[in-house]
Amino acid sequence: MSVVSALPFLKPIHVRTPISPGRQRRHTLPASEFRSLSPEDAISVFEIEREAFISVSGECPLHLDEVRHFLTLCPELSLGWFEEGRLVAFIIGSLWDQEKLTMDALTLHKPHGTTVHIHVLAVHRTFRQQGKGSILMWRYLQYLRCLPYVRRAVLMCEDFLVPFYQKSGFKVLGPSEITVGPLTFIEMQYPVRGHAFMRRNSGC
Repeated sequence: MSVVSALPFLKPIHVRTPISPGRQRRHTLPASEFRSLSPEDAISVFEIEREAFISVSGECPLHLDEVRHFLTLCPELSLGWFEEGRLVAFIIGSLWDQEKLTMDALTLHKPHGTTVHIHVLAVHRTFRQQGKGSILMWRYLQYLRCLPYVRRAVLMCEDFLVPFYQKSGFKVLGPSEITVGPLTFIEMQYPVRGHAFMRRNSGC
């Protein structure tokens, strides 16, 4: 059974817009929904990612085949935010089994690992500057606290993104061993297992 169906933080959350009296409902799609992603979402994911990253750094964290790869192997470590059925923001992660990220971490999923490697967080251009990235990351970290095998979450980012992730509780580990062309990165981590009290009181 998928981990998704067993845990409260990955149950789809629906927020419906109130309908005025006398106004007919045009559709049944929820106004806002959070759920794990599937390979069928890969193209929408990649379109958002490509627009978000190519213009800034010239590189995508994940190519389309890699998006499909991780959404097939570990969909329970992804989270998408949908507005009226349209993907507006997402996170994709996988498991890793070493203290530091290496080049292998960019393409491998280690099923017995205790570290969640967050490959990418991206928000559709028309929904940026609304706090959606921070909200999605908060929900994702809340969900990770419900997974008993997860000890921590790690990511690598460019210097200018460090303050954003620090606001979500990530701490700087230092320069990453990974480089992509001329790009260098900072490695950051978030302790998940250290939030035992929050796990006990979160409904997990």
